[in-house]
Amino acid sequence: MSTLTYPEVGATRLGPLPRGYHHLHHRTRIGRGAADFAAAGAAVTEWRMHRAAGARVEAPARRAESGGSVRVSLGLGPLRFTAPCEVIWTAYEEDGRTGFGYGTLAGHPERGEECFVVDLADDGSVWFTVLAFSRPASWYARLAGPLVPPVQHWYARRLGRALRRIVAAG
Repeated sequence: MSTLTYPEVGATRLGPLPRGYHHLHHRTRIGRGAADFAAAGAAVTEWRMHRAAGARVEAPARRAESGGSVRVSLGLGPLRFTAPCEVIWTAYEEDGRTGFGYGTLAGHPERGEECFVVDLADDGSVWFTVLAFSRPASWYARLAGPLVPPVQHWYARRLGRALRRIVAAG
């Protein structure tokens, strides 16, 4: 029996995103070529991108694997919001797609799903995409109401910038 807090499991991989949720779609160009694609894919799936963006990540596995748990927390000092999730799908494909999606577990301030994917386009450009659907699950997420979507967009942009820095340094 699943402990995920929403029924539309896998929608970030298979689409379409379900109705009744806030949708997030952010896409950023990261680099060019196979080496940038490999570096970006490894940074995303090994949690380095999240950590470089300032998140704390607790995951028992070195990289994202289906069924694996992960706790991501954001904040400053003792004021942190922790988001327990389960990795529900992964893509480790040599044909130009690497990434994963995770879904919310009890204790997450939102309910829904989010994915982080790196694609190698036919023209050689490397793109990073964050795709998510969510709605409030906690009193403080409901209280924050209209502030949540802009914060989610800010964090997606922050992840893209962190990933671009990782790839450029590699």
